[in-house]
Amino acid sequence: MAVPALHPLADADPTAAELIAARPNLSAHAMDGLALDGVPLNAIADALGTPAWVISAETIRARVRRLRAALRAAGLDAHVHYAVKANDHLAVLRVVAAEGAGADVVSEGEFRRARRAGIAANDIVFSGVGKTDAEIRLALEEGVGQLNIESAEELEQIGALAAATGRTAPVALRINPDIDAGTHAKISTGRARDKFGVAFADAAALYARATAMPGVRPVGLAVHIGSQILSLAPYRAAYARLAALARELLAAGHRVEQLDCGGGLGVPYRNEPAPSPEALANAIAGTIGGLNLKVILEPGRWIVAQAGLLLSAVRLVKRTGDQAFVVLDAGMNDLVRPAMYEAWHGIVPVGAADLARAPAPADIVGPVCETGDTFARDRLLPPLAPGARVAILDAGAYGSVMSSTYNARPQAAIALIEAGRWAEIRPRQPIEALWQDERVPDWLP
Repeated sequence: MAVPALHPLADADPTAAELIAARPNLSAHAMDGLALDGVPLNAIADALGTPAWVISAETIRARVRRLRAALRAAGLDAHVHYAVKANDHLAVLRVVAAEGAGADVVSEGEFRRARRAGIAANDIVFSGVGKTDAEIRLALEEGVGQLNIESAEELEQIGALAAATGRTAPVALRINPDIDAGTHAKISTGRARDKFGVAFADAAALYARATAMPGVRPVGLAVHIGSQILSLAPYRAAYARLAALARELLAAGHRVEQLDCGGGLGVPYRNEPAPSPEALANAIAGTIGGLNLKVILEPGRWIVAQAGLLLSAVRLVKRTGDQAFVVLDAGMNDLVRPAMYEAWHGIVPVGAADLARAPAPADIVGPVCETGDTFARDRLLPPLAPGARVAILDAGAYGSVMSSTYNARPQAAIALIEAGRWAEIRPRQPIEALWQDERVPDWLP
């Protein structure tokens, strides 16, 4: 079914037709309306209610395969470690594991989730600036593949725990290259004042210190400069610094086995230009490929963002003068990115009739008692009546995993689609579950 272009006032925004056309897993049908991988979204909403998350297993598989193919084509000995924080549902992790990817984790919970999903401990990279003693012991006992060292203090912590337990910790030194990735300040991680990594000037001496410590086996270097990166220039600059340090360490006689290139590859939420995995692979090959070392890549968003969406229904349309507020049943407790990062998400009608109507500007908001509970300002959408459904696109990463029960709103159901079928992989939280673990002391009246 042809989808009409939106109002010409939306010069900076893609139309509904353009959003759908740019996402191969989406399609619009004259009878069924919007579909994901051929499954009508109305059918899922009818069964599960709204709000509800929908995730495409096929899209996840395709993204992992494309990334791995790009790395191979660039001549790299590379391994993909999925960043679990992007979406940690066991079903998502099982799909990733079945494609042969490892995991990048930042907590005991993520580590245990990855193991539960079938990812081997030696295929796990454990990152994070504040690992606890218990987390480090667990990782060592399980045989973790790599612990990323974020500071001199953490190196001493890991060394002492490894020596005390009679184990050897495989560590990579995460450097802070002092490079601005040009992304949102809250998701930039490679600038000198960011909390992550070891200052570049201190890295060589700390690596040498690690090689002399009992219980520690340095395996290489790591770098991660941020998330939602839309230019290759910061990557090239960071990898050039990584390569220079690796050469310095090798020249000094130290062993360097692998280089962890982090993640952060951006996705085109707004159909904006974004680097491809093939371009990223070539950037890696052009900067560190000549060292002939193993390469680790830690993508999260790029793999799962466009694999997921949030279904929501219109509760009411409020009009104040010439201002229209479309109030959805999904809120910032479900998808916090717009409130937290001013993130832009495409919003597309689900119903066939709504897809065909001419658009008008409206603010798209949620029911949470916060002004920040706003998904879009002056977004051009067709007039939507109460009960009409919309899909908030590209919500597979940092969506359900960051949701909360703020305003005592139960967590939404989640469905997984694959090969024309779908299954509920998390039921809607019963409202009684919101307080079932709470205790009131006997001495309160």
